[in-house]
Amino acid sequence: MPTRWWSSVGPRYEGIASAPTGRRSVLLAAASLGLSFSLPALPARAARRRGVERPRSLLVVWLAGGPSQLETFDPHPGAAAGGPTQDISTVIPGVRIAADYPRLAEVLDRFALVRSLVSKEGDHERGQYTVKTGYRPDPTALHPALGAIAAHELPAPGLELPRFIALGGAEFPSRGGYLGNEFDPYRVFAPGQKGQNLVPHVPVDRQSRRLGALDALTRSFETGRGEAVRRTFHEHTLREALTLMTSEQLAAFDLDGESESVKGLYGDSDFGRGCLVARRLIEAGVRSVEITLSGFDTHARNFAGHTSQAKLLDPALAALVGDLEDRDLLESTVVLVMGEFGRTPSINPLDGRDHWPHGFSCLLGGAGIAAGQVIGSTDPEGVAKQPADPVEIHDLSATVLAALGIDFAREVATLVGRPMKLSSGTPLAKLLRGEA
Repeated sequence: MPTRWWSSVGPRYEGIASAPTGRRSVLLAAASLGLSFSLPALPARAARRRGVERPRSLLVVWLAGGPSQLETFDPHPGAAAGGPTQDISTVIPGVRIAADYPRLAEVLDRFALVRSLVSKEGDHERGQYTVKTGYRPDPTALHPALGAIAAHELPAPGLELPRFIALGGAEFPSRGGYLGNEFDPYRVFAPGQKGQNLVPHVPVDRQSRRLGALDALTRSFETGRGEAVRRTFHEHTLREALTLMTSEQLAAFDLDGESESVKGLYGDSDFGRGCLVARRLIEAGVRSVEITLSGFDTHARNFAGHTSQAKLLDPALAALVGDLEDRDLLESTVVLVMGEFGRTPSINPLDGRDHWPHGFSCLLGGAGIAAGQVIGSTDPEGVAKQPADPVEIHDLSATVLAALGIDFAREVATLVGRPMKLSSGTPLAKLLRGEA
């Protein structure tokens, strides 16, 4: 069993190993030592105690560039494919992950670990499209990302924030596809800085005059062009922006109210701050959040590159899962952690690994997911191309939608009237709670 990642609070708490992991355990231990922490209110748990179930949300942690399964969730130390990467035990008996992830090892039982994903796309753009939508690219249709489907299908009563929000830079951003541009994500490139372009830079009276002038110009332009104007979504976009700028819910983007101790759990990085903002957005009722951590395209210096990435991913993801659980949000949030493909079992002359869509890994946990299990395996020697118990991407997407309570096979008419299924896959019963 690995060392608990909060062991620095003092040796008298080493025996906490049998207690539930998560931020609450950290806070209770720290409080006993006289450290200053503040416990948040738990509205989600209180609501559930009153019999009010929280609508489900989707939270995607996107590892852009193609993370190596061998340096993350499927290491093979000592084998031909393993390279220098070492492994550590996890909270799931017998399951080991890369040694760079000690904190994640302590919360791995909140996830199902799939080690046998297979895709037919080994190009970054096509691979990301395939994994994010569940469909291979098609010149006749633009498919919506899972996040857009969640925003489209899941209720969001009283929400003034966008229903789909993407945090961090993404080279190939998610799209609303045939559901419409209004289901494209609201993109925040620097999370933790109170959103972007949401605060007027002029006094209120001047802002009002500007809006009045814009309204007059809009009405003049609309004369004789009503249908064309409606297609531009100009009025919809303006109305949504103004609502957001004046909403109290905008505080979800602001980390000023979070203690330094909580911020420290996530790590002092843009990605760590993005994960903390993601928790705040989920708590505010956002139906779909996507956080991107770039930098996994390690054709050269693969091992050093993945160690650097782990320093960002390990604390932030572990804190995020613990925080969601402590606030009773994990039971209503499906959490998916993955990239567009994996990395080759062979090591190239640049000490790197190349693209490999034939047996890579993801983590899937939260609402409706049968966590604490491992599905599939890959060949430690790297000889067999096909993994054991392969999982197709379209089946993974159908599983995610089913866990969200969405009818994955429902047909939706596109803007030109073409019927399209939300997913062409079949949910994996063994990944769904109560279905195995």
